[in-house]
Amino acid sequence: MRKTTRALLAAALVLGVAAGPALTPAFATASRSAVRVSSPDLSAVVAGLPRADATAALVRVGGTEGSWQGSAGVHDLETNAPADPAARFRAGSVTKVFTAATVLQLAAEGRIELDRPARAYLPDLIPGRYARVTVRQLLNHTHGIPAAGLPGETVEEWYANRFAVHTPEELVRSATAQPREFRPGTKQHYLNIGYTIAGLIVERVTGDSYEHQVERRILRPLGLRDTYFPRGAAGITGPYNHGYQTMRLDDGTTGLRDVSVWGTTDAWAAGDLVSTTADLERFTRVLFAGGVVRGPLLEEMFTLPAVPDLTSGAPAAYSAGLSMKRLGGREVWGKTGGRWGYNAAIASTRHGERTLVYSVNATDAKGQDMNGTALGLMVAAYGLPD
Repeated sequence: MRKTTRALLAAALVLGVAAGPALTPAFATASRSAVRVSSPDLSAVVAGLPRADATAALVRVGGTEGSWQGSAGVHDLETNAPADPAARFRAGSVTKVFTAATVLQLAAEGRIELDRPARAYLPDLIPGRYARVTVRQLLNHTHGIPAAGLPGETVEEWYANRFAVHTPEELVRSATAQPREFRPGTKQHYLNIGYTIAGLIVERVTGDSYEHQVERRILRPLGLRDTYFPRGAAGITGPYNHGYQTMRLDDGTTGLRDVSVWGTTDAWAAGDLVSTTADLERFTRVLFAGGVVRGPLLEEMFTLPAVPDLTSGAPAAYSAGLSMKRLGGREVWGKTGGRWGYNAAIASTRHGERTLVYSVNATDAKGQDMNGTALGLMVAAYGLPD
């Protein structure tokens, strides 16, 4: 099994580097020091963009082992101008790390109890069939609540509904009207709905908006000036590199469509954050050093529940906000995220020896398999799975 995984990853990495049309790349390295990375080098992974799987990539490696920064690809396919290395992008499920950190801060203040049922905070929204689901189970995806029902089954149908507006309450009611997937605390199934509920609990206990609480507690104290919540807006404010998605076009052919403007109310506290690689690198560094969540509650983010994954039966891989993979012989903690046209990730070894932040303008974002360029960056930074 291990050899099979390595072979698949190696093959995907080669395809991610070599595949795609021979287009003129736009590549710039902002800085580079003696950081050791797995072969192929990080710069080789993003060289040649744009190509079939991605149009741009922004990368930052940091930590005590050295640093490296690079950008590649284009700002958009119309002008072919070089990608802006300081551009904002949709961070997708990296949002969950901010949500979990906010909940854990409130737990440290005694305003939220992790082992208290979510229904105790939202009795008007969580029905009796989910009365035993705790806040901790919301954060580590062991709650058993199914996904909310959203219209569409294909990327083309989702694109047609890209401006649909969903309220968090609507999503929770849709999800909790269904039978539970499993008894709470017995399995793990990664879904957005637990974080939607967590965001509503933040609002209920503070009497404030979820967005303002994250801003007050994390964004402002850390000086993350280019990170913000869209609050229903479909466009990205400020400079950004366009995102494209492979799909069926109006003339019946398959090609790339600009999906930079797309509503995110279906994700909210689970995935609607906009950020930059510089901001996410600072957030990652301070978070892992204990500067966002402090003391014993920080360990919630580095503790995996002892339950199997619902689908694969493998050991749980998600904690409160983060996930863990063993790469290159050591634990790497972090979170990936995907919105149409954009893949993002933050990652770090436990004590910050090496951090990785990337934004990849992926043409297959939210696909079943990891984007080739994104996979290549992760493997080049940390090594192959053990």
